[in-house]
Amino acid sequence: MKKAGLILFIALFTFAQLSAQKRHEADTSVTKITWKGNKIIGSEHVGTINLKSGWITLADNAITGGEFIVDMNSLKNTDVADEKMRARLEGHLKSDDFFGVEKFPVSKLVLTGGSKFANGTSTVKGNLTIKEATHPVEFTVLESKTGDVPAYTATVTFDRSLYDVRFGSGKFFSNLGDNAIRDEISLNVKLVMMVQ
Repeated sequence: MKKAGLILFIALFTFAQLSAQKRHEADTSVTKITWKGNKIIGSEHVGTINLKSGWITLADNAITGGEFIVDMNSLKNTDVADEKMRARLEGHLKSDDFFGVEKFPVSKLVLTGGSKFANGTSTVKGNLTIKEATHPVEFTVLESKTGDVPAYTATVTFDRSLYDVRFGSGKFFSNLGDNAIRDEISLNVKLVMMVQ
């Protein structure tokens, strides 16, 4: 009887914990992700990429989990004016030299939790998967609201060399000179949630 009571207590406690969490779906039509990469010396490139789907769970004023799927085929460049050069750059970024989107059409960020929001700010941790390689990331999230619509902004920076994105990386190639490309890529995210 004691064992049955303990099992029932654990089940009820788990249910209560899950019930306390509130799930919010991302509005992919207005969520915006911009990326930035640059050479060690000189120019940088910026562009956009689309969120395919996403959600977060919240409980006790903290992000407790979430998952975001990014459509790698949607990768665009926005700083190159010449149409042919821009198309060439986008094609190169989608090639096996970089993100190999034909074989790896999506990337994924799974949130594992975050600190309680204080003055609208939280530190969130998760695991980023690109080209089937997964590594932990940590970043600051800012919370805001427009009317009843919550939004979250963050800059997620990752080391592309950890995900087998090697082109122009000084970690894998020597004598690159001015052609060396930084391994750090930044994603500036404005995540807008659906109205509940």
